[in-house]
Amino acid sequence: MGIAEVYLRSICDMLAEIVGKEERKIDKAAELLAEYVKQGKLIHVFGTGGHSTMGAMEVFWRAGGLASINAIFPPGVSVSDSHPNTERLVGYAPIILKHYGVKEGDVLIIINVNGINPLTIDTALEARKLGVKVIAITSPDFAKNVPPGIAARHPSNKNLHELADIVLDAHVPPGDAILKIEGLEQKVGPSSTFAVCFLANLLMAKTVEKLVELGVEPPVWMSANVKGGDEFNTRYIEQYIGRVYHLYPM
Repeated sequence: MGIAEVYLRSICDMLAEIVGKEERKIDKAAELLAEYVKQGKLIHVFGTGGHSTMGAMEVFWRAGGLASINAIFPPGVSVSDSHPNTERLVGYAPIILKHYGVKEGDVLIIINVNGINPLTIDTALEARKLGVKVIAITSPDFAKNVPPGIAARHPSNKNLHELADIVLDAHVPPGDAILKIEGLEQKVGPSSTFAVCFLANLLMAKTVEKLVELGVEPPVWMSANVKGGDEFNTRYIEQYIGRVYHLYPM
């Protein structure tokens, strides 16, 4: 079996494991999010460091996605600007959440596969302090296999899955990469982006399904690259401009 087929099968198996084992928790999280949307509230989403930022990007201003997503993209967090130093910065999270208007009674989705670094843990701790519901998209098995005291960890050595109200397991193995090449010590073929983006989009789809069942019209974006897309989306831009931080007029 060639490396392409092994990679394909490994990723498909991971996604199938998410569907098979996380359905009940996804349903519970979707019920919570649907209630927030029904009440006209925002859903805050924060990918706390490195490539995990792509999980938040994936569900923000996305064709087929919810318009009520307030994605959190602070400076210095993605791989394009200062990572990994900023994700290891203790004390940054409270400033970020305040800046993005996250407050008591809100809901926050924290996306971080390893679930151990200071920015991730500080975000979860601050959310709990504020009285914010936390949904975590993470991989507990990854976190449990990282020893305490290493530089990447929060000083408390806590894990994201221990601090969230609902944990959606991305089933990413420790170390992320999943392909072994003979003659090479380290593995290749990252898996986490496939898992977290699938899980985040599945959660959004399930939330939309819940809203329809409740008789609520979900605020779902149309692609701006098809005829009528800009015109269709105007109502959502007008509805959420000024509330969703990174939303701007077309």
